[in-house]
Formats: sequence, structure tokens, C-alpha cells
Amino acid sequence: MPVDSTRRGFLGLAGAAGAVLLSSCGPGGSSDSAPPRRGGTLRAVFPGAGAKETLDPHAQRQFVDIARHKAIFDKLVDLDATLRPVPRLARSWQPNADGTVWRFTLRAATFHDGHPLDPDDVLFSLSRILDPGAADHLAKGSLSVIDLKRSRAVGKHTVEITLKRPNAELPSLLAMTGTAVVRNGYRDPSRPVGTGPFRFGSFTAGRSFTARRFDDHWAGAPYIDELHILSAATEARSNAVQAGEVEYAHEMTPTFARLIRANTRVRIVSAPRSGAVGFALKTDRPPFDDPDAAMALKLLADRKRLVDVVLGGQGDLGNDMYGKGYEYYPAGVPQRERDVAEARRLLRRSGALNKRVTLYTSTAADGFVDAAHLLAGQAADAGLRIEVTTGPPESYFTDLLGTGMVGSHRCGAMPIPTYISERLLDGSPQNATAWHHKDFDQDFAQAQAITDEKKRTARYGSALRTVRDKGGLLLWGHSDWLNAVANRLHGVKGMPPNTVDWARFDRVWLA
Repeated sequence: MPVDSTRRGFLGLAGAAGAVLLSSCGPGGSSDSAPPRRGGTLRAVFPGAGAKETLDPHAQRQFVDIARHKAIFDKLVDLDATLRPVPRLARSWQPNADGTVWRFTLRAATFHDGHPLDPDDVLFSLSRILDPGAADHLAKGSLSVIDLKRSRAVGKHTVEITLKRPNAELPSLLAMTGTAVVRNGYRDPSRPVGTGPFRFGSFTAGRSFTARRFDDHWAGAPYIDELHILSAATEARSNAVQAGEVEYAHEMTPTFARLIRANTRVRIVSAPRSGAVGFALKTDRPPFDDPDAAMALKLLADRKRLVDVVLGGQGDLGNDMYGKGYEYYPAGVPQRERDVAEARRLLRRSGALNKRVTLYTSTAADGFVDAAHLLAGQAADAGLRIEVTTGPPESYFTDLLGTGMVGSHRCGAMPIPTYISERLLDGSPQNATAWHHKDFDQDFAQAQAITDEKKRTARYGSALRTVRDKGGLLLWGHSDWLNAVANRLHGVKGMPPNTVDWARFDRVWLA
């Protein structure tokens, strides 16, 4: 269900959501010094994914899905701005000496149907995530370390999670996307019942979602009465927030940020260096099954040019390693520079010189197509011919796993071990580079088992350097995350995606 990117298309979309459009808000400051106020309807708009959007909180992949699920459900653990785990439904946790058994103490929380949270809900949620027949459950690979048969309830408020092998990162893994706690016996994703700050109202894939305030939420009732989360393309999001038809627009472009600098009704709330952008080179097929060919393309990328043009200068250079600025990122690794002569030598040695390579991209994310064509021009300087093909945005991130030789890649904020688990292991659900190396998997598993933080950090750093030098990740930039907010909306924090205060609409209010 493609969403019309025109203003008329957005108005029709909002009407389908049952939203009452407010009059354009007048000038106002962005200060949150005034006390919070209760009441009103908040309209938030995100990039859509059409019919691929889902209410299943264990099958989420798009930010619009994650925002909707965050309104209805809670996780045991979430991530703070530094990507460290913080308590949510779990009040606290404690491992045994070797990290094979973890006890999570649950807080007093209630589901929307009145059922009190208990350990059986947690155990059922884990079994649903790990269902062998559910290929679309995002966290299944990362949480496969859990031994469900030996995990158990310990009294009314404690769940004991036993692992198949030591893992010092379990709290962070439980904080990743696709790990929401659902009601014991939850079967029908179209009728969601969670412990989150909002009760489910309605949902139409590719268009709209509504929810009402849940007064009995364990963290306190939201300030707003009703939440509408809508799906729309870039132009529609831009027009809607400027016209006062929504109060929050997610993932705006650097061009838009420049255009509204003088706008007294809209401001940008940014989270610096919150996304990784680049290309995924397929390492299971020619020419990038040869590390020389992969290295050649990495050396051909003009990273500064890509950051300046595609990100409008709002970001940092990438060095082909995920997680710049996050915990475990290795220090002292020289920045990869462009070297056309060395790239040509490697292309000739690998047999890829003057060969044609297909690059699969899409409008699924702003800047993907522009970056693809820029890279094609840069690669041509050394005799590598890149043919850019564009696929449908609704299925792009799934299609990318098996399509083309190179694909546009991006990722929001997550802990480095989670990124490796999701994207670089043999069974990772989003292994877009087709990086399949059993020895790498074993080294990573051993690193996860190390309880000494300094030693574990060194091993993760070594894993990232291995992928940088031998793998298929060409990460050319770390983008600032830009959201547009109406000045009548207060309490919005500039936080990286996938962290506890990102898209947290229970703590914002309308003036």
C-alpha cells in the first residue's frame, strides 16, 4: 500500500485515522520550562512500509512499527542514551558467577485487561520469540542462547533465565527490538494487549494507528489523552508538520532542517551520530567473495563527499565499523581514506576490473538512491562499473537479503554486540553481507562469555576490525537523527533510535 507523498494524500490518510486536524499552531518557544499539561491528541508521522507494517511486536523491523509497539508494550530491559541496559519491567537483575543463569525481579505492572504481570508472561514471551516456525521474529537468533526448558518462575515476582552457554550481554539482548513482553497466551497480533502506556484503539497497515491513555501504567499515566501514529512519505511528513497537521515528524532530511531554521512553529530535535549508513557487499558471491574486491570498493568511497552531500554535513565519517562512539568501539583504528590507485590494483588482482556490479537500492530511506549514484560515480574512477537498480520500499529490507551484489544499508542505534548478533553471524536474520564464518561466530560467542569487561571489550574490538578488513560492510557515515517537532509539543528528547526515550510519547505534552 504505497502512501501518496503529496499533501492531499496525507490529509486523506489522516482522515482515515479518525484524527481531528487542529488549526495551525501559532508561534511558540521550544522551552520545556513550563510544567507538563494533561490532555489532547498527539499526531506523529513516520516513514511507512505499506502492507508490511505489523502489530506483532516480535516481528517489527520498521521504525513506525517499533513506535506503535512501544506505545502498547514494554520490555524487560531497555537502552539508555549510551546504549547501556536500564530497567523497565525488570526492576533489577543478577547473574550467577559465570553468566549462565540470570534472575530478573519484576516490578508491579498490569496488562490492559487487568492481568498482573507475572513470570509466566515473560516465559511465554520468550517462547513466542524463539518459536522455530516464526522466521520473522527479529530477536530469535540473538536470544537463541536461552535454554527455555531450564528457565523457570521463582515465586510471583522473579523469573530465572538459564542460558545454554555463558553470556554477559543478556540484559542488552533483552533490550533489542522485537523483545516486548506479551500476555501469556497471546495469539492474535490484531488484538494487542500489553503493559504499555497506551491501550490499543485501531490499526490500518500503511496508514494509521490510534491508542488511548492507560491510566494504570506502572510508570504513571501519559500526559496526552490519545496518540495517533501515521505513515507517510518524506514530502508528506514535511508538509504535514509545517501545516500544523501533526506535532511530530520522524526522520527528516538535512535539507528540511535547513529550510525550517527560520520557522517559528517547528523545530528540529536531533540526536548526533545516531545512525550508521553505508553499503552491504555480498561476500557469498562474485566479485565480493574475494576480500580484495571488497576492499577495493571500500577504498573507492569518498566518505567526506558522501557525508557532505547525502547527510548535508550532519554526521561523521564512517570507518567500516558499526557503533562509533558506543561502548566497545575500538580506539586508535586509522580512518580509511580514499585510494584510487590501490583500489585499481586490488580490482585487477581480484579480476573485478571493468566488471559490472549491480547495486540494489530503494527510496525506503532518505538518501539511499543519492548515495548509490554517488558511489557508482566514485567507483568508475578505478574501472569498476556499478549499475544501480531500485526496488520497492515496502519490501526493500527483506529483498536486500538476497538481491544484488551490493545494497544500501543503514542501522539505528543498538549495542555493538547486538549489531553483530543481528547482522554478522551465520544465522543472523539481517545478514545482508552474507558473512558466514563459523570461526567468527565462535570467537564472538567466546567474547560474550567473558565476564571481565576490559577483556570482553578487547575481543569485540577485534571482531569489528576483522569485519572492517575482511568483511562486506562499507559504512561511510554516522548520521545525525533529525526529527521535526511542533513548538506546541514539549518533552521530546533528542535520543538515538531504539533507546528508551526515543519515540516516547507517554512523557510528552501539548501546550
